Amino acid sequence: MTNPYAPNLGGRDPFTVIAATAGKLQSLLEKLGTDGAERPWAPGKWNTREVLTHLADTEMVFAFRIRQTLAEPDHVIQPFDQTAWSQQYAAYDAASALNAFRTVREWNLALLRSLPKDAFAKSVTHPERGTMTLQTIVETMGGHDLNHLGQVQQAAA
Repeated sequence: MTNPYAPNLGGRDPFTVIAATAGKLQSLLEKLGTDGAERPWAPGKWNTREVLTHLADTEMVFAFRIRQTLAEPDHVIQPFDQTAWSQQYAAYDAASALNAFRTVREWNLALLRSLPKDAFAKSVTHPERGTMTLQTIVETMGGHDLNHLGQVQQAAA
């Protein structure tokens, strides 16, 4: 499986999804407030602050993957251990995490929007998911966003 988050898209355009995520997260964070951002979306799960920090970290990973896919033929993606990375999440507050996510996402969107259509067919290999294209990375971003948006929505409900 090249994109475990593909089912989350449900036919939605990944570019529309990734362009809207930061605004949706901002609205949810405003609803939750600082104290609410510390409430896990389900027992034993990350709280909203940690989800936002994970999204910021992941957006930086996507930034690197996008650029390496474009720059290097036959690039092999470096996977990362999100659980190990999350051990440092106490260092960040929710608003800063969202700001980092939004800034890097806007930077990534600017690059993606500038590309010719054929750039999205460039291939890259993920050691755990196999060969994929830049389009698959964008679709993964969208599905990943929707997965975590759902969690924050549950926390805010």
